[in-house]
Amino acid sequence: MFDTSKLVVIALGGNAIKQPDEEGTFKQQLNNVVLTAHQLVEMNRRGYKLILTHGNGPQAGNLLIQQEEGKALVPPQPLDVLGAMTQGQIGFMFQDQLQNAFRIVGKQIPIATVVTQVLVNKDDPDFDNPSKPVGPFYTKAEADDLRESKGYLLKEVKPGTEKSWRRVVPSPEPIDIIEAFSIKTLVNARVIVITAGGGGVPVIEKDNQQLRGVEAVIDKDKAGQVLAKVVDAHIFLILTDVENAFINFGQPDQKALNEVTVAKMEQHLADGQFLAGSMGPKVEACIRFMKSGGDRAIITSLNKAVAALEGKTGTRIVP
Repeated sequence: MFDTSKLVVIALGGNAIKQPDEEGTFKQQLNNVVLTAHQLVEMNRRGYKLILTHGNGPQAGNLLIQQEEGKALVPPQPLDVLGAMTQGQIGFMFQDQLQNAFRIVGKQIPIATVVTQVLVNKDDPDFDNPSKPVGPFYTKAEADDLRESKGYLLKEVKPGTEKSWRRVVPSPEPIDIIEAFSIKTLVNARVIVITAGGGGVPVIEKDNQQLRGVEAVIDKDKAGQVLAKVVDAHIFLILTDVENAFINFGQPDQKALNEVTVAKMEQHLADGQFLAGSMGPKVEACIRFMKSGGDRAIITSLNKAVAALEGKTGTRIVP
């Protein structure tokens, strides 16, 4: 039986907010958050202390489109500001529905969203060679116009299609959570904290030690690992759309990974078992968390979260 008094950082995947086959209307997103909230209430009922972090890809992408469409009337905002805006948007949805879910079971739990800045290195190599696609797809003519008028860097990501170009931005490595002290203070007061959404707002430290936001997108799972480290979490739980990570995924001999040591997971990663754009960053974040002193790191699906915490399913990475 596991000790359920432990602090868990939960990295919620996109399906906790928007399913792949949905338009992403506010009502659809809210319905998904309601289902997620009931899972989180069950974790709380079993004694776990919770910190939530989440993705923001669809929401940030929608905001980027709105910025482009409305630029003739309203000055568009930079990407770091859009990240802060989506933290507030998604934080509101989780605060609202978590409080409702707790009220159903007769509890009133304090919940707070912290708009979070994440420190990155101003000399991170990804600033010189951006590769993270953001926002909508463009035709070549539209891409040329945006490159000329706004200085965007665009790359062709779907050759052979009419709209094959996308804006790409840096995705630097997260170093530290600027609001770490505030988050820890809230956690010690038994507040459920929603923080570092979308990887956090990336900021650099200038030569005069002042912070400045930069237009970049931090990998949300890597930011979640840094968050888990700075708050001294015991468990790092990544919730995605599959119950387990697999080796030989999609092949006749594919195998679900259950309890795996850090060393074995490192070997699978080195062997190229996990795709860079999907499971790879999740596995890498879990390995980093375990090497920083964590008790357990878990990858599983949203509806299996409680069972995975109790060791019944999911990919559980142990020392």
